[in-house]
Amino acid sequence: MERIKEAIARAKEKQAGAPKDRMGSAAAAKIKNAEIVEGPIVYDQTRVVELDIAHLERNRIITLDSEDPNSISFDILRTQILAKMEANDWRTLAITSPTPACGKTVVAINLALSIAKQTDYTALLVDFDLRRPQVAAYLGLPKENSFSDYLDGKIEFNDALINPGISRFVVLPNRRPIKNSTEILTSRKIKAMVSDLRDRYEKRICIFDLPPLQATDDAIGFIPQVDCVLLVVASGETKPAEVKECRRQLQSTNLLGVVLNKSEEVSKTYYY
Repeated sequence: MERIKEAIARAKEKQAGAPKDRMGSAAAAKIKNAEIVEGPIVYDQTRVVELDIAHLERNRIITLDSEDPNSISFDILRTQILAKMEANDWRTLAITSPTPACGKTVVAINLALSIAKQTDYTALLVDFDLRRPQVAAYLGLPKENSFSDYLDGKIEFNDALINPGISRFVVLPNRRPIKNSTEILTSRKIKAMVSDLRDRYEKRICIFDLPPLQATDDAIGFIPQVDCVLLVVASGETKPAEVKECRRQLQSTNLLGVVLNKSEEVSKTYYY
């Protein structure tokens, strides 16, 4: 826990000396928060919240601690994914699983945080598991001003964005289940939003946490809007037939690979 606290403290020190975001007047009319990609970022218009370190540990959010042996697995995954995305000029990634309880949300959060540690990128994590949103709960984010409030017309889109006190990392959370989720995820409004998020910053990676493929048609309806997909399966739980069926459903998409989650293999630290 102390190492995570130190990591967050170092990030805050960098932000304290960083220039504030700047943009042209035309861009400013389009978005409140101007995210830069070189050096630390100060989020002076996006909400910044403090994370509870103990809460993160209880929910297996580990990539803030670079010395945690388990975080190395996510750093390796990050490097492999970014290499493939860079080679194809991809900037949007969907993460899904065959069935519930495979741990896709934990993988999505840890991967996004690992990407944010890369100095060349910023990471935006979007909770599009509209029927069972969990990103905010795992991170311990406030309940007010979430994506559902934006859909209801109660707030502006940028008011729903949160920076969890980590430089180069922004979250679009959701706090309550949303009806007609498939229709919403395939609507013109969402398609325009995804396109805008993808094109707004050249060095931003957008990660969309989607529902399980076999639980609803939400994911398969939304996936054509993103560049590539990552499938998360649970060791000892996901059946081979379920993986085969998901691969069949995703055969027309850019499937980056399959992540084996919940493995009991113990990570070992490598020393030079």
